[in-house]
Amino acid sequence: MKKILISLLMVLLAAPIFAQKDKDHDFTVAKNMEIFNAIYKNLDLMYVDTLNAEEVMGNGIKAMLGSLDPYTTYYPEEKVNELKNMLTGKYAGIGSLIRYNYQLQRVCINEPYENMPAAEAGLKKGDIILSIDGEDMTTKTVEYVSDHLRGDPGTSFILKIKRPGTGKVMKMKVTRRTIQMPFLPYYGMLEGGIGYINFNSFTENCAKDVRRAFIDLKKQGAKSLIFDLRNNGGGSVSEAVNIINMFLPKGKTVLKMRGKLQRSNNEYKTTVEPIDTVMPMVLLVNGNTASASEIMSGSMQDYDRAIILGTRTFGKGLVQATMDLPYNGQMKLTTAKYFIPSGRCVQALNYKHAQGGYVEHVPDSLTKVFYTAGGREVRDGGGVKPDVEVKPDSLPNIAYYLAGARDSNEVMLNYEVDYIAKHPTIAPAKDFALTDADYDEFKARVLKADFQYDRETEKYLKDLEKLAKFEGYYDDAKSEFEALKKKLSHNVAKDLDYNKATIKQLLENDIVTAYYFEGGAIQNSLRYDKQVKEAVRLLNSPEEYQKILHPMKK
Repeated sequence: MKKILISLLMVLLAAPIFAQKDKDHDFTVAKNMEIFNAIYKNLDLMYVDTLNAEEVMGNGIKAMLGSLDPYTTYYPEEKVNELKNMLTGKYAGIGSLIRYNYQLQRVCINEPYENMPAAEAGLKKGDIILSIDGEDMTTKTVEYVSDHLRGDPGTSFILKIKRPGTGKVMKMKVTRRTIQMPFLPYYGMLEGGIGYINFNSFTENCAKDVRRAFIDLKKQGAKSLIFDLRNNGGGSVSEAVNIINMFLPKGKTVLKMRGKLQRSNNEYKTTVEPIDTVMPMVLLVNGNTASASEIMSGSMQDYDRAIILGTRTFGKGLVQATMDLPYNGQMKLTTAKYFIPSGRCVQALNYKHAQGGYVEHVPDSLTKVFYTAGGREVRDGGGVKPDVEVKPDSLPNIAYYLAGARDSNEVMLNYEVDYIAKHPTIAPAKDFALTDADYDEFKARVLKADFQYDRETEKYLKDLEKLAKFEGYYDDAKSEFEALKKKLSHNVAKDLDYNKATIKQLLENDIVTAYYFEGGAIQNSLRYDKQVKEAVRLLNSPEEYQKILHPMKK
């Protein structure tokens, strides 16, 4: 009885404290709103120049939201469509990626999507956009051209382009329609009865297509599965749960959401009977695997349902909701954190809001231990750590400059455009390869164009030289520095030979995309994919596979 009375007394004493805190918070909010309002009124009344209210207030809103986290964002009426495109993966336009050609200083077609208006109209990689409905586009930015290519579904326009491979100027009528970004660009069978699904976005209704793809693979004889979530930035949580439900029994908790308000707290479970709960699976992940992708990979790991292979995922454990605002604006804001079946949250960054705000990465030493259904040790913070870490080969610096639109001569793009013009057809996607003679031609073009790029080794050597001079060691090591300079001298021809395999793969991938779209490019790249090869090896090694998922307890 005494304990009960003491507990009751503590509750009664605490209640006024909480009430006071709420009262103080409300007063602080009201005070600062009043101050903000007064400041702008005085600026608008007395500032020497006339203020653009939308710009000034917009900057204030951006600064306020920017102090919280990168996912809390304001969308005024004119940008609400951007939010809708992001949430649905849909927009109205021609269905093509465009890019800036640095050599010609023009916007050009880069990658039409399969079965979309751009591809159906016959647009090809490298086509230079001259005008849209008579309006000259030759001096416009990528953003400006993109805005004019988009519009209401069903509307048409006259597109004037120049094809660099032939020099022909062409006009074509293009009708805009709703474009669904390809979320399931490729699936197919690999050797040894292994199915492969490449999946890049959890958009609306995507689970139905993934389900159909998996069932089709099973009909084709798939005995195991590689599910590729690399570079999948997430999307719809409900679609993620539906896909997970294909592989986990009914009634399994997939995630829990916890926020400030009760309405932000949700629990998601599998609700229907699965398709297959025993097929061996490997999920591929990397640093761009985020959000809903981490829910899937983390859940499959927590239930010991699949091996997670690749590199650590992004670490986004925050949940966003959209709110309607006055004057048809919208706000996307973080309302909760999510926790996967083991009870862990994968959020990698802590956003601190006190004292001006700062970002803090959760160090591994401060993460907590959790356990999978089978008792394997896993940790929170810092994304989902793969069961098997396999790092991809890094892109050489010369390849980065050639392929990353850093070359003012656009030598790679020009070679690809000319190759496409000379070859009406090519070998099937999975078999296509450039010959050594093709590569020699490309190499000659690079050398003729006087291609230049920054060598990281030269940068580091210069920094080391400066440091040695500062600390007084340079004179004693001068001969060694000079010898290193000679060995590390800029030699494009040598670098093209040394990195031939990688550069050749990039060229092949771009060329295949022009004929067989994104699905063909993925199919072509599988034969070089280090992580896919390791996944295949594991799936062909049942004992090793089981040992990873169900290790012997000590």
